[in-house]
Amino acid sequence: MPLNAIELAKLFHDKNPGMTQGHRMCPGCAAPNVVRFALMTAIAKGYEPVVGLATGCLEVSTTIYPYTSWNVPYIHNAFENVAATISGVETAYRALVKKGEIDKDKKYAFFAFGGDGGTYDIGLQSLSGAIERGHKFIYIVYDNEGYMNTGNQRSGATPPGSDTTTAPVGKKLPGKVQLKKNLVEIMAAHENVYVATVSIAEPMDFMKKIEKALEFDGPSFIAAYSPCVRFWRVSDDKSVEISKLAIETLYWPLYEVERGVYRVTKKITNPKPIAEYIKAQGRFKPLLSRPDAQEIIDELQEYVNRRYERLLTLEEATKDKPIR
Repeated sequence: MPLNAIELAKLFHDKNPGMTQGHRMCPGCAAPNVVRFALMTAIAKGYEPVVGLATGCLEVSTTIYPYTSWNVPYIHNAFENVAATISGVETAYRALVKKGEIDKDKKYAFFAFGGDGGTYDIGLQSLSGAIERGHKFIYIVYDNEGYMNTGNQRSGATPPGSDTTTAPVGKKLPGKVQLKKNLVEIMAAHENVYVATVSIAEPMDFMKKIEKALEFDGPSFIAAYSPCVRFWRVSDDKSVEISKLAIETLYWPLYEVERGVYRVTKKITNPKPIAEYIKAQGRFKPLLSRPDAQEIIDELQEYVNRRYERLLTLEEATKDKPIR
């Protein structure tokens, strides 16, 4: 049966699915809702979640000894190996089912969560290997575009022009000069995989993609846009607003790729200029004081336009292609 918004809202409110209240994430952080949207979808569909979590903001703020905010089976991993660990758990599960030690009719969902530091950079090798091997699990990156747990250092996910401690905006350089690593397409290139982007600003789109990942016969990778109010320098009540603006400016297009078949799940016919997105966040404020600010903004605008046009082209080119 399709997801029912009312039933999901009741589950979210009454059951604390997966992660309880009382964690120590910053007010306004999107990561807890990323987790809860994913896990409550699994629970609503009759699955028992098993979670692996890489070191990062989410880990240190939800498992400060002797306390934990997790009410499902949970494994903490080092920065680099959560995908390897969850693939091991999934393999052990299949072995125990064969031995008759676990009921084969009982449904489990194996989730791995990591920040962009533990996913785009440090954990990329582990993630690629687990995807290539074909383990059935769902990897979700809560993408806050920097190493926020250790004080806002730049990562492969950091966009150009953003002010970070290791690539600050100054007189000589406009912060990080490289484009954000397109990890979604790197994961899609593994072929036998379901890949999608999601946002807390579009919860039903988010949960439908989790539902699809649960039913997919193989690995899934979900990139979740996750504002860090602390280091993005935005008000703690603006996470959803910024998330929505990211979609409307084409900065964070919502789409999915199922074994090479593309589908844009939210079409933007009249996108807002990327300048609106940049000017809404304090992390770009130093950039705006540079004489070349408009040039950098124009380059980013050209990039997001070109990427979105490419997604639409790929959608058209693969729409009649059978999913293998």
